[in-house]
Amino acid sequence: MKKLIFCLSLLLSISAFADGETQQADEKAEETIEALDQPLYSPFTERYLLDEVKNLRQQIADARVELTEKIVDKEIEVASKAMTYATDTVTYFFYLIAGASSLLVLVGWNSLRDLKQRVGEFANDEIRRITASYEERLDKLENELHRKSRHIAKAQEEIELTNEIHSLWLKASQESTEQSKIAIYDQILQLRPDDLEALTYKADAALALGQTQWANSLANRALEIDPGNSHALYQRACAFAESGSVDEALRDLQSAIEKSDSLRVLAGKDPSFESLHNDQRFVDMAVLPQTEQTEEKDV
Repeated sequence: MKKLIFCLSLLLSISAFADGETQQADEKAEETIEALDQPLYSPFTERYLLDEVKNLRQQIADARVELTEKIVDKEIEVASKAMTYATDTVTYFFYLIAGASSLLVLVGWNSLRDLKQRVGEFANDEIRRITASYEERLDKLENELHRKSRHIAKAQEEIELTNEIHSLWLKASQESTEQSKIAIYDQILQLRPDDLEALTYKADAALALGQTQWANSLANRALEIDPGNSHALYQRACAFAESGSVDEALRDLQSAIEKSDSLRVLAGKDPSFESLHNDQRFVDMAVLPQTEQTEEKDV
């Protein structure tokens, strides 16, 4: 039992350490992604990475199942040993009482029948107590097994859902028209309605089609889920700019840039903000292309 507890403690420590390192790596990767000006991978590389993620998640699920099976086997083995020990203890105790009873009969303290009856009653009570105790433990073990089985089944469903969504993202990256991309984003949102990335990319496509009100509505839905999402703030700023709401556009653009400074460069090149290039507030926020900055200085 001590060895089992030690192994579980060691596994939990390793998991906590790995989670800490994974969080640091994720933060560093997010900063690197925010600084990119163009896609880092080709669709073929992306497909390879998605397959690797799928295999890794499947291996993690298998490892969880294997670990659960080992823990259950250990608990059953410990319970079996404890039951054997309790049975042997009762047997030895019975022999001890029987010997003592024989001694008492010889000295005349009580009759053999009374001693036999008392020993039998004591042994029965002890067996009932031990049996009830182990029945309770087995019930708890069974409930724990059911709980872990449900957890494993839920994790498997989540893995299958994630794989399906990744496939849809790959399909969307290969589409050439905004209408086709929006159809795929709708499929993703049917599977996961609170997918922020799908909402913001759908807003991008709506802006590309000139549907500023639709893009604004999609950005608002994303901000209801995550009020601090920089991409959603940026998309709403684009929608406001194209619809002529300058103050609202500058407000949302400022909030987005405060959360992701790399958006300065993107805003300077985004056609949605062309109407704001003569606004000094926008010029102070964004990084305009070098040619436009030179023209403004000449003027």
